[in-house]
Amino acid sequence: MPDLDLVLAHIRLDGVPADLGIGGGRILRVAPPGSLTAPVVEDGAGLLALPGLVDGHIHLDKSFVGLDWIPHRPDPSVAGRIAAEKLQLRALAEPVGERARRLVAQIAARGTTALRSHVDVDAEVGLAGLEALLELRGDVASLLSMQIVAFPQSGVVSHPGGARVLEDAIRAGADVVGGLDPAGIDEDVEGQLAIVFGIAERHGVPIDIHLHDPGELGAWQLRRIAARAKAVGLQGRVAVSHAYALGAVPEAVLARTAAVLAEAGVAIMTNGPGPDPIPPIKRLLAEGVVVFAGSDNIRDAWSPYGNGDMLERARLIGYRAGLLTDAELRLGLDLVTIAPARVLGLPNPGLAEGAVADLVLVVAQHIPEAVAAAPPRSLVMKAGRIIARQGSLV
Repeated sequence: MPDLDLVLAHIRLDGVPADLGIGGGRILRVAPPGSLTAPVVEDGAGLLALPGLVDGHIHLDKSFVGLDWIPHRPDPSVAGRIAAEKLQLRALAEPVGERARRLVAQIAARGTTALRSHVDVDAEVGLAGLEALLELRGDVASLLSMQIVAFPQSGVVSHPGGARVLEDAIRAGADVVGGLDPAGIDEDVEGQLAIVFGIAERHGVPIDIHLHDPGELGAWQLRRIAARAKAVGLQGRVAVSHAYALGAVPEAVLARTAAVLAEAGVAIMTNGPGPDPIPPIKRLLAEGVVVFAGSDNIRDAWSPYGNGDMLERARLIGYRAGLLTDAELRLGLDLVTIAPARVLGLPNPGLAEGAVADLVLVVAQHIPEAVAAAPPRSLVMKAGRIIARQGSLV
């Protein structure tokens, strides 16, 4: 057994008292309280240990966090909001990298140890945002792991040069190829999907498509996405973000769509949006669909809300989805740990021997209470190193 670097003593693992022996960035021992020794002993004071939180969908390049208040400019359409956002972002004097860095510090202090960030790429802005996030990823690797999605917010087929810049982004280092409302934005479902899936196949990368299109149109697109995933062998490598349609279609359409999503291994992301339908989480999970959570927009042109606290996000989604029993509240934690880690291709974030020592400590008796209360993070650890205490980076 390798030597321990640190003992996190007197913590609780879902209500069970324990010590964690940590070395080389991993949990090497799970033992009864007081039974381990190491050069450094951190007293957990009976706090509950949770796995590091994983944000499956965030937009680091869009945030206004740290800037003077910028009033929200509403628009009834997705296309209109995209245009309004471009005007606001052009007016900002602060570069993408600085705004994103400030947001990373905020969310890392709240216990996010891994994330998937979408970044806008199009023929107008080029790859500037992607290049800023690639640089930032290296700078903040000690705080969190970052996966980057090339997001064609201006369109793929309808935006001149959209397909080219999307492929250029993957060549430049983006990890995932994105898409957006094949019907609503491009008005060419098969055309957009052919391009996005083609890039994924050529470069061996996963897919994550924003889908806001409503009702049966949205559900039909979900089935088309699932059919392509299955046809080209991308089962388990495709995610659809938002998928509002699943929360607003008849039962027969939902059942049919959920079945093909599960068969094709297409995962669904929700942030528990306030004004829009939420996918029926319990029903999708029962059908075998992977459902995961993300914070989405954090104080930006799309929403003045959000703080990047994924435990608070689990509580919000749980409230909207009716996760009430202890078993359902445990599913709430899965939405911000196990499920997004699976989608991102990360190891299972469980607190077991051999696991990476990414964890948070909170004041709670067990997991159900932690999800229902979303208490502040008393301590955050990334790869065996304490990076935050009481909500602030150390």
